[in-house]
Amino acid sequence: MSTAQGTALRSAPLGAGRWARRGRPVAAPYRSGWQAYGGVSLEGSGFLGRVHRTEERVAPRAPHAAARDAEVVRPLSKLPNSSIGLYDSSFERDACGVGFVAELSGDYKRETVNDAIEMLERMAHRGACGCEKNTGDGAGIMVALPHDFFKEVAKDAGFELPPPGEYAVGMFFMPTDEKRREKGKAEFMKVAESLGHVILGWRLVPTDNSDLGESALETEPVIEQVFVTKSSRSEAEFEQQLYILRRLSIISVRASLNIKRGGERDFYMCSLSSRTIVYKGQLKPSQLKGYYYADLGHENFMSYMALVHSRFSTNTFPSWDRAQPMRVLGHNGEINTLRGNKNWMTAREGLLEAEKLGLSKEQLSRILPIVDATSSDSGAFDNVLELLVRGGRSLPEAVMMMIPEAWQNDVNMDPEKKALYEFLSALMEPWDGPALISFTDGRYLGATLDRNGLRPGRFYVTHSGRVIMGSEVGVVDVPPEDVLRKGRLNPGMMLLVDFENHTVVDDEALKAQYSKAHPYGEWLKRQKIYLKDIVESVPETDRVAPSISSSLSQKNENIDHVGISGILTQLKAFGYTVEALEMLLLPMAKDGVEALGSMGNDTPLAVMSNREKLTFEYFKQMFAQVTNPPIDPIREKIVTSMECMIGPEGDLLETTEKQCNRLALKGPLVSIDEMEAIKKMNYRGWRSKVLDITYPKKSGRKGLEETLNRICAEARKAIREGYTILVLSDRGFSSDRVAASSLLAVGAVHQHLVANLERTRIGLLVESAEPREVHHFCTLVGFGADAICPYLAIEAIWCLQNDGKITPNGDGQPYSKEELVAKYFYASNYGMMKVLAKMGISTLASYKGAQIFEALGLSSEVVGKCFEGTPSRIEGATFEMLARDALRLHELAFPSRALPAGSADAKALPNPGDYHWRKNGEIHLNDPLAMGKLQEAARVNSRAAYKEYSKRIQELNKACNLRGMLKFKHVSDKISLDEVEPASEIVKRFCTGAMSYGSISLEAHTALAIAMNKLGGKSNTGEGGEQPSRMEPLPDGSMNPRRSAIKQVASGRFGVSSYYLTNADELQIKMAQVKVVNFQATRLLVTLLSQDTPQLV
Repeated sequence: MSTAQGTALRSAPLGAGRWARRGRPVAAPYRSGWQAYGGVSLEGSGFLGRVHRTEERVAPRAPHAAARDAEVVRPLSKLPNSSIGLYDSSFERDACGVGFVAELSGDYKRETVNDAIEMLERMAHRGACGCEKNTGDGAGIMVALPHDFFKEVAKDAGFELPPPGEYAVGMFFMPTDEKRREKGKAEFMKVAESLGHVILGWRLVPTDNSDLGESALETEPVIEQVFVTKSSRSEAEFEQQLYILRRLSIISVRASLNIKRGGERDFYMCSLSSRTIVYKGQLKPSQLKGYYYADLGHENFMSYMALVHSRFSTNTFPSWDRAQPMRVLGHNGEINTLRGNKNWMTAREGLLEAEKLGLSKEQLSRILPIVDATSSDSGAFDNVLELLVRGGRSLPEAVMMMIPEAWQNDVNMDPEKKALYEFLSALMEPWDGPALISFTDGRYLGATLDRNGLRPGRFYVTHSGRVIMGSEVGVVDVPPEDVLRKGRLNPGMMLLVDFENHTVVDDEALKAQYSKAHPYGEWLKRQKIYLKDIVESVPETDRVAPSISSSLSQKNENIDHVGISGILTQLKAFGYTVEALEMLLLPMAKDGVEALGSMGNDTPLAVMSNREKLTFEYFKQMFAQVTNPPIDPIREKIVTSMECMIGPEGDLLETTEKQCNRLALKGPLVSIDEMEAIKKMNYRGWRSKVLDITYPKKSGRKGLEETLNRICAEARKAIREGYTILVLSDRGFSSDRVAASSLLAVGAVHQHLVANLERTRIGLLVESAEPREVHHFCTLVGFGADAICPYLAIEAIWCLQNDGKITPNGDGQPYSKEELVAKYFYASNYGMMKVLAKMGISTLASYKGAQIFEALGLSSEVVGKCFEGTPSRIEGATFEMLARDALRLHELAFPSRALPAGSADAKALPNPGDYHWRKNGEIHLNDPLAMGKLQEAARVNSRAAYKEYSKRIQELNKACNLRGMLKFKHVSDKISLDEVEPASEIVKRFCTGAMSYGSISLEAHTALAIAMNKLGGKSNTGEGGEQPSRMEPLPDGSMNPRRSAIKQVASGRFGVSSYYLTNADELQIKMAQVKVVNFQATRLLVTLLSQDTPQLV
């Protein structure tokens, strides 16, 4: 049972409104047949065949005590309306089985539906069920409208259908409360008629819930179909008319039923189309046909294509509405950049032209937002894909736009195709993550893989004219002699069936066709703006940056010759330390690489530290997990890219030359010279506006929030005045002015512009002395910055060379400033790419604004204003508290009382020991006193010393980690030890951490294996392999006690051989590394474990 399902079951209401199980006594008789809902009974018509009477097939519902007087809402899902504990609906993801069957001829066949359902049932293992064996996460099928079938059942219901293509069918999940249901239907009909549609009739869909699981029963809707005609008042294509009808009517229905956005809902439109229809539900694949939906078992229910989906809600709640297929697609995978994609779509809504959708401006405003706030990643993708198609783009083009190939580094790609993808990148960032997308609009049916190919997709094309695609082979039986072509979907490849032309379109031919549709290459040459062009457009004399030494006396020599001592004031004001310079900046400037170090961090969380902390430090980067693999940025470099386009965008639904009039950047970092050019440019209509993010020191703690409000207002004013670039700058800091956090400034402006649908009208750059390391750059970009100029870090690197900290180049000459900056930027860009890769994201364009972080210790007011949508489990620092830290750093740089001349405080940077322990510095979990006691315990086998070590560690833990603040809850009811598993059995489930012998030494590695084998537990080799001699059996044939039970295989494949793999009880594939234990403590502990000292163990 998934956690989500378990939670749903525990929280399910047990009162009125639940469906009773068949056979349970109920308080009142249940009305027989579908006449209970005003429908027409089909008993005896031959349509239901062997189907029993309704009261025997359908589980009765318990009556509501006040059903006549009050409306009862029974939502389609047990999905919580807000975060509960660690659950957050923004993490809703799916991992599923998906596939389709198509007839190239376009002929309607019963076999197509049968084979598709067979495929679905054979992929049942790709779906999921909870603790109830008869409750699934969701299953469904999308087919072409079966006209013959609907013609028959419509006649039974008392109305006639026009020819195919002249009517549409809507599949609705309706309220179980009759009043609410009738009110919803009336509102839909009112909207439909106002748009010129005619409602031909309604039909209750026959279903059998007699053996649904409890969870599915408690949220089961009434399912009805509506039949509507084309509008006589619109010249738009029928499917576009239906899109407008659905979007407008759902707004009206929700209003009439008082369904709040993001709240519980009991009304949902699965589909409304003249071409396709969706049958789905919170079902298992085996429950779909011949059991729940009687329609699917009817011989006249035929189609020329069928798309199926079996849902596995990886870390989500199952529900009726989130079952798939959606309206256009079936999705297996995860969209890692979902939060950013949603934000950018919200911002783009301000650029949408109502005419493109056949709407008035008032109607357009009513259907916004495009992406439903409560939708999963699949639902959000479907919302946007449908908009693109209804807005005039063909389905294949829209899919290529949202999931492009890895084109940036492919030197073998056709230039015209590369130009197509580059043009599309100017319109929209990729929806990045592992994904197999299967899609259809009735004209096309296809599937595509993400740029990394991280989901399986297999296909067959047969001589008999069928195309079969599925998440795996063997889902449909195909005679070998009938196979014309078979294969797997490659990364970025599209398999497409064109029913109009009755062909399978070749991937290369398809993309060649779209790449030639417009002269994209010529458009890009004329419209794309390069940074070097902007730099060259500004005279060199105008690109001279303001002196960062404005707060120093004018007797200082030229900045080109000063060392670190010449910029101490500025460094102190922005929280630089000796370690930040020497351990972080220096290696990047010297060698062009990040410094190597342990990923472990034993200092307090920012919110728990007594020292001043930058806002960056309140955020933790998320990483790929569950079914979502990270990317190897070395081996898979071809699929990664740090390039992106910035600046004003155009209408997403248009394809014009002006769409690519954007600024192309090779990476997110720009030099001082480039930033000065951007600030002073007036190039081809592009102008920039500098927003000062400093505030008067006399404003005190209130100054920070006041500044954020001011720059948000100034940003909107700049857009109205026609500026194309905003530069958030703290160059104005001085002894009298305090710099606001660059991250708070970026977050506040970005969120403010997104909320006002204006973010895509302007580029957002940061010029700040604060950021200097990879994490800082990642957070700025992740929360919306287009580019960053870390001007103080650049000056500090130059000063380090002046101080002789950077050795000369091979010719014995010092590096130029450009060379040092290039190495620093290269190291930073590569470091950012590694961060992106750990989340399974390939491009910076997708990462930008995606908010792939969790806040630890920021208050709701801060998160709400600057980082809306970012998970934050606990409260913490307010704006005033963050301002207090900034004022303290400012006081350190500009002390109110003069420091003694020649003192360490006056002549050097602080060194609080963030990385290395220092006396009176930052607290470390593993401090010398604790380590001394541990060494004593190991050296002389002292239990007393170990107790002191344990006590000290617990005290330090309270000061460093949230878990240290947790307390055990004592209860009065005690459990007898006789009911508890003995310790000798419990320890058999112990496993060591995956630490290689290279990281903890061969002796420690062997000792861990011996200790675990003695206990009956399992030791893990880590990624460094294991000596073959340790795997050899003893002379008597027994297992070698030095052998590790778990063998790990990492990306480096160190020490991996067939002998290594076959000598394992368990294989572990390492996908990403997220933490490292303290190695010094480990070495000492394994000494204890290897000795016969049970009193210590």
